[in-house]
Amino acid sequence: MTAAPALPPHSLHLPRSRARVAAFVARHLTGAGTLRLHRAALGLDLLRAPANVALAPVLLACRGGARLAGALRLPRVSAWLATRPVLFRTRVSAQIEAALLRDLFGAPLPETDRSPGRAALTAALFAAPELREPLAQHPDGGKAAAQRVMAVLTDYTGTRAAVAELTTALVTIALGAVLFQALTPGMFSIAPGLAEAVSREAAVAGFPLGETLGGFWYGLFPTAPGPWLTGLTLVGLMSVSGFVTAFAGCLADPVQARLGLHRRRLLRLIDTVEAELSGAQDRPFATREHYLVRVFDLWDAALSLLRALRG
Repeated sequence: MTAAPALPPHSLHLPRSRARVAAFVARHLTGAGTLRLHRAALGLDLLRAPANVALAPVLLACRGGARLAGALRLPRVSAWLATRPVLFRTRVSAQIEAALLRDLFGAPLPETDRSPGRAALTAALFAAPELREPLAQHPDGGKAAAQRVMAVLTDYTGTRAAVAELTTALVTIALGAVLFQALTPGMFSIAPGLAEAVSREAAVAGFPLGETLGGFWYGLFPTAPGPWLTGLTLVGLMSVSGFVTAFAGCLADPVQARLGLHRRRLLRLIDTVEAELSGAQDRPFATREHYLVRVFDLWDAALSLLRALRG
């Protein structure tokens, strides 16, 4: 009995997975579904979310390096960089990965296991009806291909983290416009204005001739917050930002569902899984959302630098 031939590039298609996309979005990424999903963020995810914000540039560097190594015909280096788990795995991400395997690819995962480990998810990958045969046709039994598919799922959850960052940045801009009539795309640019407001309120409250005259006096001669107050304000804002980022999907998911962004992103995910299992690793899951968020980071840094030079 001869072994099954290896799949030629782009020969694998996952029509049942594509047909499940609309139901997946409706169940998990709209209304009550996304609220149920984000309940898992209560706990250590409040620490992991801001840590992942800081690690996002490292993820971009690894994925960009993987593409460069592939172009230079260094497959081992490319595979190593493409599968690095740079971001901390949050409970919300674990639930999304489990939902993807169960409800998109048909893997037999119990819904009672809310945060399965990577080993359980990989085992479920080999049991998925549409995936087990293509995996079995790989020379190593599909171990390397399964690792790449799991990395694709991780990249998908990473894009969700980037969208959460973007949502937080938009909330920050709105707050800066309302409170300070200024552009504040990040915590570094909003911290000085908030510290200045706190410093002024404290000075007015402690003015010896009363708060009314104090408000008039410090309106003419504004107070300047000390570096320690600005620093403490920044630390507080970063803590609040971590909380907002952890739950930003509750706001962003329904909007993305209405605009069709979730559907397009999930179809892109299926395209990449098809390419990985076909042996044609030329369609990586693009993490373009991370690049958009980095624009806001650069904007925030530029405004902070401009404020420092003016001060």
